[in-house]
Amino acid sequence: MEFSEFYESARDECLRVVLLNVGDRLLAEELVAEGFARAWMSWRKVRHLQVPQAWVVRVALNVNVSRWRRHRREVALGSHDRPAPAGQDAVMSGEVAAALGRLPLRQREVVTLRLLLDLDTETTARILGIAPGTVSAHLHKAVAALRSAIPRLDDQEVRK
Repeated sequence: MEFSEFYESARDECLRVVLLNVGDRLLAEELVAEGFARAWMSWRKVRHLQVPQAWVVRVALNVNVSRWRRHRREVALGSHDRPAPAGQDAVMSGEVAAALGRLPLRQREVVTLRLLLDLDTETTARILGIAPGTVSAHLHKAVAALRSAIPRLDDQEVRK
């Protein structure tokens, strides 16, 4: 597969996963662009991976962590600094996105990799650098938290 084909087929999916992890559309687009730029530079290696879009997502999330570490000690200068826009894409319902955003980072990463990218437990563990059992534990806790945070539809709404 050529890089351009990979980019076209994986771009939207990678953006959705990163957006659900960072919660800011512009930041997610920037991070995914960086992930794809690095994938292009390492395409000889990346093209042979079982799930190359997971590599792009992991790079994007790592870039975000590095960015956060560099800027965490910055101090706002009153009205001179504007807060970052808190844009939420229409990837899913607002309630689901909000509930997902309240999960701890590692649980959010596991949910998005396992359920949105449909990766298996071992691949997710390898990408995140954690044990497969830890992936399962995070997924279990995250799903339980999401179930309690998202109101259930009543019987009338389900029948419609």
